[in-house]
Amino acid sequence: MKGFLFLKYVYPMKKSLIFFLLFSIQIFSQNFHFAWLSDIHIGDLISEEDLKRSVNDINTIADIKFTLISGDITADGALSDLITAKNILDKLSKPYYIIPGNHESKWSESGCTDFVKLWGDERFVFEFDRFLFIGLYEGPLMRMADGHFSPQDLRWFDSVITNMPDPNKAVIFVTHYPLDEGISNWYEMTDRLKKINTQFVLCGHGHKNKAFDFESIPGVMCRSNLRGNQETGGYNLVEVKDDSVFFYEKNPGTQKKLWHSLVLKQRDFNLNLSNPPRPDYSINTVNPNIKSVWKINTGYTIGSSAAVKDKSVYVGDVSGKFYSINIDNGKIQWTYKTDNAIYSTPAIKDSFIVVGSVDSNIYCLTASDGKLNWKFKTNAAVMGCPIIINDIVYIGGSDKVFRALDLKSGKPVWLFTGLNGFVETKPAFYNNKILFGAWDENFYCLDAVNGELLWKWNGGRKGKLYSPAACWAVVSDNVVFIAAPDRQLTAIDISSGKNLWRTGKYQVRETIGISEDNKSIYVRTFNDSIISIPALKTLTQPNWITDCKFGYDISSAQIVEKDGAVFYAAKNGMIFCLNPLTGKINWQHKFSNGFVNTITAISNKKIIVTDFDGTISLIEDID
Repeated sequence: MKGFLFLKYVYPMKKSLIFFLLFSIQIFSQNFHFAWLSDIHIGDLISEEDLKRSVNDINTIADIKFTLISGDITADGALSDLITAKNILDKLSKPYYIIPGNHESKWSESGCTDFVKLWGDERFVFEFDRFLFIGLYEGPLMRMADGHFSPQDLRWFDSVITNMPDPNKAVIFVTHYPLDEGISNWYEMTDRLKKINTQFVLCGHGHKNKAFDFESIPGVMCRSNLRGNQETGGYNLVEVKDDSVFFYEKNPGTQKKLWHSLVLKQRDFNLNLSNPPRPDYSINTVNPNIKSVWKINTGYTIGSSAAVKDKSVYVGDVSGKFYSINIDNGKIQWTYKTDNAIYSTPAIKDSFIVVGSVDSNIYCLTASDGKLNWKFKTNAAVMGCPIIINDIVYIGGSDKVFRALDLKSGKPVWLFTGLNGFVETKPAFYNNKILFGAWDENFYCLDAVNGELLWKWNGGRKGKLYSPAACWAVVSDNVVFIAAPDRQLTAIDISSGKNLWRTGKYQVRETIGISEDNKSIYVRTFNDSIISIPALKTLTQPNWITDCKFGYDISSAQIVEKDGAVFYAAKNGMIFCLNPLTGKINWQHKFSNGFVNTITAISNKKIIVTDFDGTISLIEDID
């Protein structure tokens, strides 16, 4: 090589330095190819065929070194679809590196554990040539919300970067969502990536090839592997050369088509002095009387609401730890560790606390000290939220069973095995009837005494993702009200299971609540508004419609009323307190920029708030 021959003419004291530089140039000049798949959606029509064709096509390209897969492997996270996807992907002749997407995390019957069981991890990091590839997704974990980098994943990323021997190592970051405001805390990652030599970001989610600028970080989106209205599906073939990278769309059996390229170079993002957009908390100066009295952080995502009894707050996080916290000072009184994540909001009666865990157990703990009274083993994750009525615990699970258990002993009173999907909701109780939705398109009414199916309701929209399964149904005067992902608001007669009325006028989704006097229901629309509607057997005009200006909102948090105040937390962490009679906004307070779980209201002036950042806080109106 000419570079190495040049060494004999160099002054001896500098030979080693020049050798290093020239060796680095040789390493930098190596070329390689990799394939890139995204948004495979196994479970959708003809998705298996599309994936098989792409895998076979990739295997015909001899110089491909590996394949990257940037999320949404399945349509709805079902284990059977994950297994199908893995069986096909395992036929790739070269290594592949994979992360999940929101379709694996939001609708996961296993509480986001099946992916790890099959592939060993939900993140990846590896070196190839001169690059460090880091793969990390952003949920959202089991709740309808924007993407969100969890605190535990950010810690992992930090540990990877801290342990890099060479701080100038060229990094390629692979994720599912674009690094923009579709991720509630996108800035947590962009700020990190701008501190290192990030060459570019690869993402999926949008189903089309597209170039981005993520606050000066080059970004590239991959098309979906699904064919759509084309004859075949497709993927990207990426060619890395000396100082450039080239992106080609590749349809099986056809020639590659160049659509984008980037320059590779040492990047210094400090040269960019512009101020990128960041969350705005200025509203909190408008209502300075709304204060966080205390705040603790568990370090792990919290995907459930707190329960409060006497002077204690109870809640779990995705590390599997369950907390008892003193309500006056925020001090942790005791903890109990389950063997997997907790997404279940606990129920309390007397000295008994009941909560489900992804480890497949239902736990009953003693409120004062966290000692285990009993635990009941099911056959799958338990993400349903229990209620306790007359010393009977009612709770659904991912083994497609709804159970009634004796509160004191944990022994089964009855089991209902007629479900075709998992349960995550909190059931409603009315006149010895249990009412709840499951991720099988159906809403159920069971006899609370013996578990007999009284009726089953279906909204008529095909597809698991349209199930009335996330909303906490509310009841009044023999009517149950539900809001579902099909954007319909429905009133059902509890005696017969027949529709009383159904409307798509308000464009709702999963969020609902009821007034303390049971005379009004509250719903949140997709855009900006909270509405109060009379809780009647006939649909009438709203009591009020309040434009809260929170924008497009898909949060699955519910609306609650306490002591004459209505509370709701929008997807961007903005908490609203409204007058139940007029809809006037009493105050609003920005708690975070991410998902806040259904608020636990203690009074019209005190609420307990939990969020995806792992924060638990007592917020009080000190006016």
